[in-house]
Parts: sequence; C-alpha cells; structure tokens
Amino acid sequence: MRFLARRTLQSAADHIVTNPVARWTWTGPSNDELVGSLSEFRPSDRETVLEMMQGRYLLASRLIDTHGISPFSVDVAHDDWFDDLHAFAWLRHFRDARSAEERRFARTLTLDWIGREGAFSRETWSPSLCARRVLNWLRHYNILFDGASPEQTATIIRSLSTQIQSLKLRGPLATDPADGLLAAIALVGVSLCMDHGENEIDSRLAKVHRLVAQQIDEDGLHRSRSAKVQLQLLVELTTVRIGLRGGHEQYGSEFAELLERMHRALDAVSLGTGEPAYFNGTGQLPHDIIVSVQAQSPARARATCRAGGYGRLVLGPSIVVADSGLVPEPAFSANAHASALAFEFSHGRDLVVGNCGPAPIGLEASAALFRQGIAHSAPTINALSAAQVVARGPLAGRLVPIGDAPEFTADDAEHSLLLRTHAYEDRFGVTIERRLTLLAEGKTLVGQDRLVHKRNNITGACAIRFHLAHQTEVVDAGDHLQLRLPSGQVWTFLWEGAELRIEDSVRQSAYFGFHRTRQLVLDVLAADASEVSWIFTLDEG
Repeated sequence: MRFLARRTLQSAADHIVTNPVARWTWTGPSNDELVGSLSEFRPSDRETVLEMMQGRYLLASRLIDTHGISPFSVDVAHDDWFDDLHAFAWLRHFRDARSAEERRFARTLTLDWIGREGAFSRETWSPSLCARRVLNWLRHYNILFDGASPEQTATIIRSLSTQIQSLKLRGPLATDPADGLLAAIALVGVSLCMDHGENEIDSRLAKVHRLVAQQIDEDGLHRSRSAKVQLQLLVELTTVRIGLRGGHEQYGSEFAELLERMHRALDAVSLGTGEPAYFNGTGQLPHDIIVSVQAQSPARARATCRAGGYGRLVLGPSIVVADSGLVPEPAFSANAHASALAFEFSHGRDLVVGNCGPAPIGLEASAALFRQGIAHSAPTINALSAAQVVARGPLAGRLVPIGDAPEFTADDAEHSLLLRTHAYEDRFGVTIERRLTLLAEGKTLVGQDRLVHKRNNITGACAIRFHLAHQTEVVDAGDHLQLRLPSGQVWTFLWEGAELRIEDSVRQSAYFGFHRTRQLVLDVLAADASEVSWIFTLDEG
C-alpha cells in the first residue's frame, strides 16, 4: 500500500510541475557557467560515423536506413533503438571526427532534435532518457559547440538548461527508482561541469549516495535484479567517478568502494560468453559497452558465489548462473521475470543452456509470456510460474511472489548450488528443489530436481525445460541426446525419472539477433516423481 500511495502522489506531483503553466519557469545554468565537459570511456567507431552520414543508423543492434531523412522523423517500432537515438550515446562516435563536416553533422542532428523534441514530451523527456541525454551532451560539449554560430550555441544551451531544470524538478518524482537515481547522477555531472559547481557537489553527491543505499543491495546488485539496469547505472556512475578525480578526489573514495561492489555483482551474473545471463528483463546488451565498463575496474567474481538472489558456479572454463526466484519489491518489479530455479550454462565462449530473454520487437503483445517460467530453463507445474505477473489493477505489470520466500545455498568446495521454491506448495502440494553441480573441471553439469511432497493430495504435471543455444543441432542417439554446438563442441545429455520431448524455442543473441532455437523438456506427474536427474557432459572423443 505504501508503494501505491507513493506512486500516486509522485505521479500527481509530476503532472503539476510539467503543466504548461509551470514549465515556462524551467531555467538552468547558462553557457558562461558550463566551463568543462565530462570524460568518455566508452569506445568509438569510425564506421558508425560514416554510416550515419549516409542515413544508416545502427543502434541497439538494429540497422535502420532513413534514406537521408532525419532519424527523429522516422517512426520505428523498436523501443531500444528509439531509446539509444534519443539518449544521444551515439555522440561518442564523433569525438574523433576528422573534419568540420562530421562535427557539423552531429551538431545538426542535435539541433534537429531540439527543433522536433525541444518542447516537453513525456516520451522523449522521461527522467531516464533526459538524464542520459544531458550526460552525453556534457561528455561531448566540444562536438556540439566548436564551430557553432552564436544562434546555434544559444539554442543548444537553452535546451540543455531546460532539460537540467526538468531533472531537478522531476527526478525526485520519478515512479521508477532507477530513473530517479539516473537523474541525481546527471545533476552531479552538471555540477562537475559548472564554474561554481563545487558548492552543489556535496549535496548532490549525498543524494546519490542516499538513493544508492536504497537501490543497491548488500551484494552490489540493483534491487530490480536486472543486469541491464546494473550496466546502465555503472556507465553513468563511472563517468561521475572519473569526473571526481579531476580536483574533487575528496568525494571519490566512497564511489570507488560502491563501484567495486557493483562490478563484482555484474560479473556474478555474467557467463563465459561475456554477456550477463538473461534474467529479469536482461537480454541482448552491447558487447563493446560491457567490455569498456569492465575495463574500469579489476573487481571480479572469480569463484562460486551468491549475489542478489543469484548463485554462480565456476569450475574450469564453465560458468553456471542460477536464479533462486527472489521477487523484487513492487517498486523494482515492473520488468522482473518469474525465473525461479532457472539457470544459464556456458563452457568457455559457448552458451550451452540459456533462457529466452525479454520479448523481442514485433512480439510486444507477448511480453508477459516471455516473463513466465516456461520461457526459462526451469521446472514449472501445469505451465504455471513460481511468481505472478499481475494482469490488472494498481499493480498491473508488476511481478508478485507466491508462497514463502525462496531459499538457496552455494557450496564452493563442492561447486554446487541448492535452490528451493515454495511457490507450488499451496497449489499442487510440492516444494521443488534443484541441485546444480559442476564436475570434471567443468566438463560435466549434473542436475537433480526433487519434488518434495508436502501433503497427501498431490496434483499437476511438472515440465523441466532446457532452452538450448542458437544453432544447436539435436541428435537423438536412443538413450541419450547429442547436442552439436556451432563451435563444433558436442555435449551429451542424459536423464532419468521423466519422459523427454523436444520442442521449438526462441532466444535473443548478441550475434544473430532473435532466432528460433530448440528446447528439451522432461515431463513427469508431480504425484509420481520424487527426483528427476539429468546431466550435460562434454564429449571429448
């Protein structure tokens, strides 16, 4: 109830401060006050500049050819592409511009955005988008202003000032906690670029630390339990940390400790493929950004560990990331998935078993389906999930828990995880336990799924799913399956205690986009089963 009341009040207040009568008062720092720029640590790509100047925009792994017209005038049904375009992260590719024409092109796009979107819009002025856009304009201040006419300079400064003021007013009213944190981070970045910003740094940093304490758990993971949100925050916090080194080191020690914890947490939910596992709204993330963020800290989760409700096994070149099914609080669960006992498994750079990830572009109507247990490598009963995505009412779209909280333990010595969900006790009379163990230097993954009966009347059919990596060829060898990966590796899959079937599946891929894959499904009646065992083992013959 507190969450609903707070959200209602924040939403009402936001509508008041964004009313046209109030918006005319939005003013911020002038051009004279902004005297510096923020550092950019993310990589640039010369080819991206040339492609954009030809009207081809590769954003969020989606290439859109605008045929020479403004990308801001194109109606593209791709949320991530739209987000990347309006956040202006692409400005970094122009930092090594070789000609005045290339810098002018970037400035022209910026002025075009101001002409089309300079007036307040809830879609393009959301606190998250606005915060990242302000930070990107401040990172590349010289690109926007070098060579600009006085009129162009004044236009950009007016827009930047208005956006900064909107963050001051709307950041505290953001209904998404991560949006509020991004707004607070952006305002610290503004202070670092102002002539007299020293007076505001202390109070603005204090606010960031206060929000971080509320949103980052003791393991260093954002409470949404999303690696996508974690990476986004790390990018912006790292920018502030670098800015604090330039004459503001007295503020930086706490940031250093925070960022190390966040880096270790991100690593704890990442695989040998270099990508975070597909849990809680995390799907395809830009590999170059992941690498550039990782390069900012030596902090790594190198052994079996726990972080934010996830367990990680590491043995040899193999990594397993598994989810206990911990459901975030309502404020953080808008994009959370029902992924209790699900796991992803990589060996070296190869993904062996994964999850489907969030719904791709074109399947937005099925977004709730991709958040269900059946879209994960996990057991479900009667195709029902271990948590509920609320369909209607004030909590519509939020994930809410069912039953008692999940339990899990990690045993470093045995290279094993034990996860337990109570979500099926009241509905079907069983608790499901999953034990995952890596053996033989990571060449074998053993799974044991126990259905512990909690009453006499046991009902339901249990399906244990394994969503395979893209382009995996499944060969039926009678009493076992052979899984041929695109790299040439062959894995043997054995099972007992259930019937096997093979079905189609889907998965996002950083390299192949969204494609059809295959899934293995083990079926058993809950009343008939006590344990289902299965093994993935590398065929070295």
